[in-house]
Amino acid sequence: MDDNDFGDFGSDPYEFANVIGDGDQPVYPGCRKYTKLSALVKLYNLKAKHGMSDVCFTELLILQGDLLPEGNTIPTSMYEAKKTLCALGLSYEKMHACPNDCILYRKEYEDSTNCPTCGISRWKEGKDSILKEGVPAKVVWYFPPIPRFKRMFQSHETAKSLTWHAARKSIDGQMSHPADSPSWKLLDDKWPEFGNESRKLRLALSSDGFNPHSSLSSRYSCWLVILVTYNLPPWMCMKRKFMMLTLLISDPKQPGNDIDVYLEPLIDDLKSLWDGIRGVYDAHNGEYFTLRAALMWTINDFPAYGNLSGCVVKGYKACPICGDDTPSHRLKNGNKICYIGHRKWLPINHPYRRQRAAFNGKPEYGTPPEPLTGEEVLHMVEDGDRVCWKKKSIFFDLEYWKYLPVRHVLDVMHIEKNVCDSIIGTLLEIPGKNKDGIAARLDLLNMGVKTDLQPEYGERRTRLPPGPWNLSRAEKREVCNSFYGMKVPEGYSSNIKNLVSLQDSRLLGLKSHDCHTLMQQLLPVAIRSVLEKPARYAITRLCFFFNAICAKTVDVSNPDKLEEDVVVTLCLLEKYFPPSFFDIMVHLVVHLVREVRLCGPVYFRCMYPFERNMKVLKGYVQNHTRPEGCIAERYIAEEAVEFCTEHLSDVSTVGVPSSQKMGVSKPLSGCTVSVVDRDLLDQAHLYVLENTEEVLPYIEQHMIHIKTAYPKFRKRTKWLQDKHNSTFIQWLRLKV
Repeated sequence: MDDNDFGDFGSDPYEFANVIGDGDQPVYPGCRKYTKLSALVKLYNLKAKHGMSDVCFTELLILQGDLLPEGNTIPTSMYEAKKTLCALGLSYEKMHACPNDCILYRKEYEDSTNCPTCGISRWKEGKDSILKEGVPAKVVWYFPPIPRFKRMFQSHETAKSLTWHAARKSIDGQMSHPADSPSWKLLDDKWPEFGNESRKLRLALSSDGFNPHSSLSSRYSCWLVILVTYNLPPWMCMKRKFMMLTLLISDPKQPGNDIDVYLEPLIDDLKSLWDGIRGVYDAHNGEYFTLRAALMWTINDFPAYGNLSGCVVKGYKACPICGDDTPSHRLKNGNKICYIGHRKWLPINHPYRRQRAAFNGKPEYGTPPEPLTGEEVLHMVEDGDRVCWKKKSIFFDLEYWKYLPVRHVLDVMHIEKNVCDSIIGTLLEIPGKNKDGIAARLDLLNMGVKTDLQPEYGERRTRLPPGPWNLSRAEKREVCNSFYGMKVPEGYSSNIKNLVSLQDSRLLGLKSHDCHTLMQQLLPVAIRSVLEKPARYAITRLCFFFNAICAKTVDVSNPDKLEEDVVVTLCLLEKYFPPSFFDIMVHLVVHLVREVRLCGPVYFRCMYPFERNMKVLKGYVQNHTRPEGCIAERYIAEEAVEFCTEHLSDVSTVGVPSSQKMGVSKPLSGCTVSVVDRDLLDQAHLYVLENTEEVLPYIEQHMIHIKTAYPKFRKRTKWLQDKHNSTFIQWLRLKV
């Protein structure tokens, strides 16, 4: 390990020098394999991977110290271990905030004791109504991104990966990375001095809230903001290691539209990154350069979309893309707003197109409308247009923000889940998720369509005639039995069998990824022999659409045809499903193709990796009275561990799966050590050996050897094959 590898991150150079000295200190006298630092990093890796508590980790350290010879350097407590690693970690800032989300006590308000907007005190009020001076009423934890970006370039391999997008060979007509998208190229064309530097960073921001107490209650919401770097290759950029936590907002309730107040320090750093940070050292090229970065878009669920963008996400103009042209209609009986009339976006000569010159008094389109540009949005907000806009987003303070074609992306994960819940809930008539009912039938009657499906009132009960979307009891049982009997590969999805309730023919407890696998693969199979053919055909088309847009490689020539197909699919659904089915989530499906065309593959813009990361952060909480403090401390400790693994041999990282480290090289004491996934190499080696004629006699001998050594397992073919696969290479090496 070289001192130059660490740069200037340590605040105390003497303490930092002691930590570096620990890297060369053996874990016990005479040990050549491990040093104090490498052993501690490996142990902390286990803690981070398996969510080990601090008490359990302390007992493990004590046991390790007892097992090793006298004079060992293993810490005796979690406190000592953290003290050793904290010198390598980066710091965070605790900022005081107004409890009413008015201001942050920074800059000109740093010494204020009361909020200048609402007048409330900065300090916390106790149960006896006495202010606890010095104890803030609300705290924001800020993790500055600039020093963390500098550290990324301090790693030789990470610095090399950050220029992957410029060195790779792209295939004409295919988009496999955001670097192939028009949104990426727009900044390069408009600001050539920014586009000419291959080490410029392209960022995406995600914000969401979660309950850190591992319960389903919504009484406490911890809000966080995460940055990801798109410069990295696809197998790295959305992994946990490269998800940078920047903001942690503590409060029993979410910030809502006032989140801009908490984003101020981050926006200031993004402005500095756009102007350029000089004197950043690139370990791969061995030179200093000016670091620049730009935020490409934000990734959020739909309510958070409205909070960050400032647009309205409810009511008649809930669609942020359509705006005034949102095809909305209020239902009289259900008192809901439905979004129907997508046929106006079909070509005029299409058979599903209504032959009239206007729809609701507005001109018709052949394709879905383009959203307002950033300059148009600013003009409307400044003129006081409060119909579609709640506020001016703080992101417009960034110089380039108004020129971006897509500023806030629609999250495919939540859209797919809501659409799947609506379909499953309507088909199986699940209470709370069923879009059919008496009110929905009366709405059909008021609209003058499908009048034969109106409710039939009796003396004791009201009967609803079966519609195209209804299943009989036998058909519901058949669909549930189909799901109950499905088997998928391990790790593909949840066990579908556990989600099926055969007693009342329902699917219960569907998670986001369960809905993803249902829409992508399983639902068309389950309904293949039920429903009327036109309704079944429409649902299957929708499933195929989600399957197409979630592909890892996007054909540039395909989105135009795909966009027309999804409009036709929505028209088919309008023919066979009640109007109450078409909530805003079903409508947003029509705009997903546009974002694929402008931003690239969907899996770079889904909330799946962010939700998984939030599950990890939730596991950091050991003290439930101080959840944010637990998350902050364990996050910077894991940062230190990840940094150490860049400079230590034979230590696996926490934030990148082992199967993704194929061929990665790490600098160690002036040499290069190739860290390769041994399991994959052994599998490839075994495959070659088993297909070589000269080795076939040895395979037979090895099987005889295994049966002789393990006579109890002679009749267990699978066990013998697994044992052969795991031991044959080593046995052959000794034999030959």
